[in-house]
Amino acid sequence: MVDVNKLIKDAQTAQSTGNDTLALDYFQQALSQYPNEASLLIACGNLCMKLNHFAQAVTHFRNLLAVNESPEVVNALCYALQAHGNQSANEGRDNIAEASFTEALQYHPKHAIFWYNLGNAQRNLGKLEAAVASFKESIESDPNDADVYNNLGNVQRELGRLDLAIANYEKAIALDDKMHHSLAHLIHQKQHICDWRGEGKDNLEQQILTLREIVRTTPNAAIAPFAFLAMPSTTAAEQKLCANHYIAQNYQQLSALRDKRAFTYQLQSKPKLKIGYLSADFRLHPLAFLITELIESHDRTQFERYAYSYGADDKTDTRKRLVNAFDFFVDIRALNDIEAATKINQDQIDILVDLTGYTQSSRTGIAVLKPAPIQINWLGFAGTMGEFAEQAPLFDYLLADKIIAPNQADFSEKLLYLPCYQPNNKRTYVQTSTKADHGLPNDSFVFCCFNQTFKITPDVFAVWMRLLKQVPNSVLWLLACNPWAKANLEKEAELAGVNKQRLIFAARTASEAHIERQQHADLFLDTMPYNAHTTASDALAVGLPVLTCKGDTFAASVAASLLNHIELAELVCNSLADYEEKALYFAQNSHALTQIKTELKHQVENADLFNAKKFAESLESQYHAIWKYRCKNPVN
Repeated sequence: MVDVNKLIKDAQTAQSTGNDTLALDYFQQALSQYPNEASLLIACGNLCMKLNHFAQAVTHFRNLLAVNESPEVVNALCYALQAHGNQSANEGRDNIAEASFTEALQYHPKHAIFWYNLGNAQRNLGKLEAAVASFKESIESDPNDADVYNNLGNVQRELGRLDLAIANYEKAIALDDKMHHSLAHLIHQKQHICDWRGEGKDNLEQQILTLREIVRTTPNAAIAPFAFLAMPSTTAAEQKLCANHYIAQNYQQLSALRDKRAFTYQLQSKPKLKIGYLSADFRLHPLAFLITELIESHDRTQFERYAYSYGADDKTDTRKRLVNAFDFFVDIRALNDIEAATKINQDQIDILVDLTGYTQSSRTGIAVLKPAPIQINWLGFAGTMGEFAEQAPLFDYLLADKIIAPNQADFSEKLLYLPCYQPNNKRTYVQTSTKADHGLPNDSFVFCCFNQTFKITPDVFAVWMRLLKQVPNSVLWLLACNPWAKANLEKEAELAGVNKQRLIFAARTASEAHIERQQHADLFLDTMPYNAHTTASDALAVGLPVLTCKGDTFAASVAASLLNHIELAELVCNSLADYEEKALYFAQNSHALTQIKTELKHQVENADLFNAKKFAESLESQYHAIWKYRCKNPVN
């Protein structure tokens, strides 16, 4: 017969000496004999809370509520549910977090924080409309919480309701002028809708200057790195600083956990290296048009190719082809960051290549845990991923070329140089449409830019309007990204003295159709300081010249990299004045334009830009070199 009184006394003794784990064990043994004893349920629940065993605490307080429905017990249960929900969210178990906060709200239906946390979990689970409803409930209970407005703005942004997103970011900033991440989101969405006006502190240019100053002076400002690098005038040094601050604010705790997990690596010469590619975008996405043929071209006698996919399966042929391209295709959507990193390490991946970076749906936390001995930043994010405070880079290497990344100091990663950093599938197309099919006048000279609208800046647009004025019967063909951008660009055209009818907007369509229709354009006018990337490759593939203006950052140099690689450096300008002059020259000199198109066609057919096999050879050479170096230098 178990002596329950002795168990309780032993538990109290253990508590008095600070051994809470042993005390909990004794109390739970006693509870197994008297499962409805309130004092034991309270003791076990409280100790579980103290030891961060929140799931067990929830169970104990639920059982306590069955025998004691007092407000104090309800509050204890809700406190445990909140702790369990937060812990689950931090570990990436958003389904458990959602269930925890939903349960807590049964007892406190007007609790603003529970609604807020529920909204965050629902957003992470992709339940965006439910998240909107939860955030609105939180605001109704507490209309003065800036964080809720910010997060509601994030969800509205993801739903494509950019006007509502902007309004919520503005509300967040109005409530708390230290909401620096809200300012970054606000600026980026104003860029998306081409809203360049505003007076004083509401002026876009002034807001960007303010944010740059924040990045330089406020280390605890977790500014989204992608939004920041897309802003005009930000420097490579500032972009690196932004990434460093973002890491410090978001991943320092996870980094400490990495050190405790002590993943093991096999650092030795091997007949085959295991290369893991990590991405949210193994689907119908621009990434697929860059890497599919490359993956297929890898030398299978020397490499095993693993995909670690955390994006949705869109059921397209593009997805199916990617799945078949890899030796192993691992869907890690259901795994949290720790579980995903553990899986990668268990597979003994030698080199892990992150193809997403700080872009949409990023799961940078997986790389933070360092599941592979060598980790590479490539393609997804046009800049450095940064480093921790102890100057430990998040990634070991960045795959680049000497055009986009000439200065090691701008990057936390060591630079691995390729002839050209961007791989490309071959683009296939057959001309099936006419100018009229796309609303283009038959006798027009077609300037075009199919970059996303956030890349269009007032200075670049002003050049485009001057070109339209100087080239009779010319039109500007743009991508229809959102209705607000269309309206704002048409308004800006009218203010510049150009009939808005000369702006023609191309609806989004299937990739093949989009590539095919570009044959009806005469000259692609690139944006700066954020160039066309995959979009530039699309244009070049159909023989459409891309005129670019090279800047000083990675994102501002990609088109120049592509053009230099196919020996068309004459299409690379170093100033907006040069860019405008050269665009006008080609528009007014059909012979020169024909000549450049002939040269481009020859280069596309004969140069290496669309040769995945040749690219794979260069990449594999780098993989072998860094693996050999790592084996000789096992400690970083």
